[in-house]
Amino acid sequence: MIHVPEDMTVTVAADVRLADVQTGLAQARQWLPIDPPDASATMAEILNVNASGPHRFGYGTVRDYVIGLKVRLADGRIVKSGGQVVKNVAGYDLQKLFIGSGGTLAVPVEVTFKLRPLPERESFVQQRFDTLDAAGAAIETVIESELTPVVFDLHRAVERGLQPASTSTGQSAPKRPEGRAPFAIVLGFDGTKEDVDWQLSLASQLGFREAASLDYDKSFHADAKPAQRLSVLPSKLIEALRALGDAPFVARAGNGIIFHSAGTADVTPPLSPVIRHLLRRVKDAFDPKQLLPELPA
Repeated sequence: MIHVPEDMTVTVAADVRLADVQTGLAQARQWLPIDPPDASATMAEILNVNASGPHRFGYGTVRDYVIGLKVRLADGRIVKSGGQVVKNVAGYDLQKLFIGSGGTLAVPVEVTFKLRPLPERESFVQQRFDTLDAAGAAIETVIESELTPVVFDLHRAVERGLQPASTSTGQSAPKRPEGRAPFAIVLGFDGTKEDVDWQLSLASQLGFREAASLDYDKSFHADAKPAQRLSVLPSKLIEALRALGDAPFVARAGNGIIFHSAGTADVTPPLSPVIRHLLRRVKDAFDPKQLLPELPA
């Protein structure tokens, strides 16, 4: 790992684990602001799916922090894109093409990231709701407020260790404690102590007073393997969640991204023929002999 604290960049091999990178960066009060559910994932695994976590609303995905990438093509050639400095405008921004490609175009070898300072303080609060409509109204209230959360999630509040109940979709929907509202919006704030205190005060006025953590995200992904992903317009979030029935879910409320354990039928729209044709042309250009994994169906 080559960490240049004064430039706020780090270069690592693609087989290095995210947790190890974050540990090293923390010594200089810096971090790579992505938080996928599995911190033991390697950089290659994270790049292949453009992984992110609850902090996506405030910080984006791993794609937003890659400034240089080295990959191995199917024929063995090494291709480099970008560089090791933040202000780098040489050549085409090819690394964005490989990130999220699922290893279908090339194999990541080495990656350079730009970094962010570790925040002085971070706090999470939540509010529970009996219905999706009530949660949707609260989401609109947060959006229209002066709050600037870095975490903005809606999830079906499930307690660990409870036996699952069968649902109409045939999936497993974990039970919740008697009297506990089934849905929760989690807000996260970071920055200076003064800024976080101000945001918490404003959030409290909107009903977000219960302390929270991000354990719900890790718990969901640990229980729902493989979790299905659905992307919708943020304005269509509640409508899409209704279509999931009783299935557990974690939604990035500010982004319109839903992770769920329901079946994909009638939930995930198919890719258009135009998009499929474009993906096939890109695949054929980088892997004409089809040696790497096939494009997803």
